[in-house]
Amino acid sequence: MWPLDPSQKEVLRFAVSCRILTLTLQALFNVIVPDHHADAFSPPRLAPSGSVDQLVEGLLGGLSRWDAEHFLFIAEHGYLYEHNFAFFPGFPLALLMGTELLRPLQGLLSQRSCLLVAVALLNFLFSVLAALTLHDLGCLVLHCPRQAFYAAMLFCLSPANVFLAAGYSEALFAFLTFSAMGQLERGRSWASGLLFALATGVRSNGLVSVGFLLHSQCRGFFSSLVMLNPLKQLIKLMASLCLSALTVSLPFALFQYYAYTQFCLPGSAHSIPEPLVQLAVDKGYRIPGENEPPWCSWELPLIYSYIQDVYWNVGLLRYYELKQVPNFLLATPVTVLVMWATWTYVTTHPRLCLTLGLQRCKDSKTLEKSHPGFLSPQVFVYLVHAAVLLLFGGLCMHVQVLTRFLGSSTPIVYWFPAHLLQNEEPLLRSVDIVPEENTPPGIKAPRNCIMKLLYNWKACSPVTRCILGYFLTYWLLGLLLHCNFLPWT
Repeated sequence: MWPLDPSQKEVLRFAVSCRILTLTLQALFNVIVPDHHADAFSPPRLAPSGSVDQLVEGLLGGLSRWDAEHFLFIAEHGYLYEHNFAFFPGFPLALLMGTELLRPLQGLLSQRSCLLVAVALLNFLFSVLAALTLHDLGCLVLHCPRQAFYAAMLFCLSPANVFLAAGYSEALFAFLTFSAMGQLERGRSWASGLLFALATGVRSNGLVSVGFLLHSQCRGFFSSLVMLNPLKQLIKLMASLCLSALTVSLPFALFQYYAYTQFCLPGSAHSIPEPLVQLAVDKGYRIPGENEPPWCSWELPLIYSYIQDVYWNVGLLRYYELKQVPNFLLATPVTVLVMWATWTYVTTHPRLCLTLGLQRCKDSKTLEKSHPGFLSPQVFVYLVHAAVLLLFGGLCMHVQVLTRFLGSSTPIVYWFPAHLLQNEEPLLRSVDIVPEENTPPGIKAPRNCIMKLLYNWKACSPVTRCILGYFLTYWLLGLLLHCNFLPWT
């Protein structure tokens, strides 16, 4: 990916511009819009705050709303409460590393202010890198530079934008996941497995990504069936499948074991500041050293399953209540997008889907030549991944999180709109590239297609208006609502 080519430079410029605008708008909304008094996790501040801390809170406080407060609390105090274990350690560890780099400022800023600055800087970096890795991945999978470019530009205006900037783990997870996918497309299975494992340490849905490794290994196995020793190849396949599953699930298993040592083994209690103990008493939070929680006696003592069930009421169809209709409406656009993408792909490649994308290489290459872009056969496994996430999220999770859940986990959310823009938007069939200074002879730099469409909004096709309208509305509305504790989670 390095050095950057003209397309990547344009993606980088647009990503940086969008990140700066995002931070500016959240600060503005945080100042001019009064905070809603939400029933959210709000631990007491243990250290006094000075005038500089108050300035940082005013400028960056919008990044600490809702679940972000959990990540900041864990980074500052560790996993003190049982429900903290719903949030995986990858992002808090990254924040701690960020605050170490800010050590020269620690005489001026409190620990919390350093963490807020780390959130702003790190998620700025992670989201920009995620855009670049998505562009790189698109070039490898789609075999259509234009669609890869459009998708990366759309990622910069992601409907999940506010969660890529706030103190959430989505930006880091997207960067690691897209990087792992790119390494796998290059045939670097070990590097891909390591990155998928790191992603699992950031978010639990990283576990689903093991499917990419398994599918890649099965595809390699079926392409080598003509060899003289199929039994040896089968044994090798089984070993590879088991190793991949163990590698990707290891961070999850270690995190569950750490929770078990804290709550289920004697002598695990440690000193907790009195104000935080009082908060546990007032709110009913469980801390280590109290009565043994019920999950400790389970045959498979997984704290994560217990927390999702008891604290967040996550389970099959539990969210299907009349009062949740507004949240279902919030999740409708991304749901329609993924379902439409799935239908388009399946109806185009029914045989490929029936064979689970395990066609012989010769057939696959023929399909690639006839269907570049989103309809490339390489997209199959990514589409299955997106469909599985949508199915699980729609049936078992709080559906309003589907936008950020899918927007940080699957490139399909960006590849399919890019496919629609290329095929349905006449404006993009005209001049799509412009000369750029310092560009080698014979190479032209792509122009910012998103800005071109926005400048010519009235001339855009209905499909383009729907896509950009959805992306921009959620991009802006998420900032306005989320940063002031209004219902956008």
